Amino acid sequence: MKIYTKTGDKGSTALIGGARVKKDDLRIETYGTLDELNAHLGVLDTLLTDAADKSFVQRIQSNLFVIGSYLACDPQHPVQADRFRLQPEEVNEMEQEIDRLTQALPPQKTFLLPGGCPASAQAHVCRTVCRRAERRMVSLNEAHPIQLEILAFVNRLSDYLFVLARKANFNENVMEKKWELSW
Repeated sequence: MKIYTKTGDKGSTALIGGARVKKDDLRIETYGTLDELNAHLGVLDTLLTDAADKSFVQRIQSNLFVIGSYLACDPQHPVQADRFRLQPEEVNEMEQEIDRLTQALPPQKTFLLPGGCPASAQAHVCRTVCRRAERRMVSLNEAHPIQLEILAFVNRLSDYLFVLARKANFNENVMEKKWELSW
């Protein structure tokens, strides 16, 4: 099977269901941003040292493929999208993981600057790309309602990535950089 089809050479792409849209369509921009996030998560996975964290990040990556497939479906054919619905328990699992990680960390009393060890810095990159994906998703949802669990999952994901960044620094004994107003 060839990787190229030449069907997009004039700036359009096909949705699942066959409809063609411009490559800068909001739907394409949304799942493209999720794809970008997934690539950044792949880098994060290579930097993590805790097996449980690596496993959870890989689970997130798989869920992002489900979400991307859901968003890649033609909204005129919702039956296609039903094949790619995110399971509601995924949001609960994310919340439980956030709570588990938070319990192992010292309390946070101030804003923190992104950075620290490489895994923490990469988790912050992932967090900000996740927030951008969420903003795109909110805009898409106004035009074409999407599964509510997807919106909740992506919202929780940025929270998880923040806590994971803190945990990575904690695991590596790297002090968090507290933000202080300097004037």
